[in-house]
Amino acid sequence: MDAIQPGDHRSYMQLTLDLAQKSPPKPTNYRVGAVLVDLASNAILATGYTLELPGNTHAEQCCFAKLADQHGVPEDQLKSVLPSSMALYTTVEPCSKRLSGNLPCVERVLRLAGSIRTVYVGVMEPDTFVSHNTGKQMLQDADIAVELVPGLESQILAVATAGHIKNKPNLETQV
Repeated sequence: MDAIQPGDHRSYMQLTLDLAQKSPPKPTNYRVGAVLVDLASNAILATGYTLELPGNTHAEQCCFAKLADQHGVPEDQLKSVLPSSMALYTTVEPCSKRLSGNLPCVERVLRLAGSIRTVYVGVMEPDTFVSHNTGKQMLQDADIAVELVPGLESQILAVATAGHIKNKPNLETQV
């Protein structure tokens, strides 16, 4: 892959979409991709996608867990070893609640507040995914900018819902 130029949000979002396509299509999961970028060097620090790691894992969770493992620290101490200016790209707005018992992705991002400056999203989480997602507001309240990257919305939603039974009610309990 050619290097992505700094500020080329569309190319970074395309990369997150490519990652999301690696996630297995299932009727109870949304296929999401995530990329964490060091803004100073434009280096990709970590990537992740839904179900990349064992368990009911989300893209951001996999991204941060892999990076923590790479640095030999627990995920909740990841901020101590990371650059001070990063951006997170994710195909879908980070979740604000999970019924699986796993920490919501927005809370994982908030642990890196001050280091993650901006979260770039391909689509805001539709209410048909998890209703009343407050991720964007929680991030903004912590002075983390949330920016929509337009142009790939239909592809992102098609990939996210691959494997779902159409006209099925909200699968919130499976998230």
